[in-house]
Amino acid sequence: MGEPSRDDPGLWVTEGVNPRTVDLDQRTTLEVVRALHAEDHIAVRAVDAVLGQVAAAADLAADVYRRGGRWLFVGAGTSGRIAAAEAAECPPTFGTPAERVVAVIAGGPGALSLPAEGAEDDAEAGRSDLDALRVGAADLVMGMTASGRTPYVLGALRHARATGACTVGITASPASPLAREVDIAIEPCTGPEAVLGSTRLKAGTAEKLIANMITTAAMVRLGGVYGNLMVGMHTTNRKLRQRAVRIVALAAGTEVGPARLALEAADGDIRVAICHLVLGVPVREAARRLAERGQNLRTVLTQGSSRM
Repeated sequence: MGEPSRDDPGLWVTEGVNPRTVDLDQRTTLEVVRALHAEDHIAVRAVDAVLGQVAAAADLAADVYRRGGRWLFVGAGTSGRIAAAEAAECPPTFGTPAERVVAVIAGGPGALSLPAEGAEDDAEAGRSDLDALRVGAADLVMGMTASGRTPYVLGALRHARATGACTVGITASPASPLAREVDIAIEPCTGPEAVLGSTRLKAGTAEKLIANMITTAAMVRLGGVYGNLMVGMHTTNRKLRQRAVRIVALAAGTEVGPARLALEAADGDIRVAICHLVLGVPVREAARRLAERGQNLRTVLTQGSSRM
């Protein structure tokens, strides 16, 4: 017999047989849960080894956003749903316009709730979906695929590179084809899953961790976080409005009452309310200073304090 093909799933890291769980169905429920949790720890340790690449991707994301570009997360199946969750969480968390953080999933929006597994094999669809969004040199495309071989994602990344867009790849399979298609490859080796091939487990956990870190660290660099406070947050429900009041109070070193009044005067803009309270300037002047400094609250407060 000849050598096995490199396309043989049995050779992929994420499709290997996990020797630690070969008797999973013979264990008690608590033992199964403990085994799954132990595997999750492996995913976290695997991410430890790629933090340098994660930081580089976050810096790239910040640069792209600062220049007015978009972030586009591309994935299929579990990876696509993780991409969608990340894109959906950025506007309420950091105040990003929805059109600037976009998820592209194989099979379209319907694949978020219903399986569309065959869609991941269509590389041309990956290309055309990005083309429909007019991806270009100003943008950053982040492809997510546990195996590093998903045709839909690879097709999208090839198109992105052809347009001059920046590219990042996130995969649980080191040295996969994905790495050849991107500017920055993030490749934690999470190993074989507790249930063979079920990459919604360890690989998905690692992808989620990495996506969270990229967007959060980028927004820290862009001023979307002051200290550890979400000053760009949208206050779209009661819980978030209460959180916003607390954030203003903590940042400005004041009581809840003045913080609430400042936030109301600022039409719910947390940065403006804090700037108004700390610097003692009218709300309109606070908004003007923030606009001049790219909404970076720390820069505005530092410069304002130096004038006083």
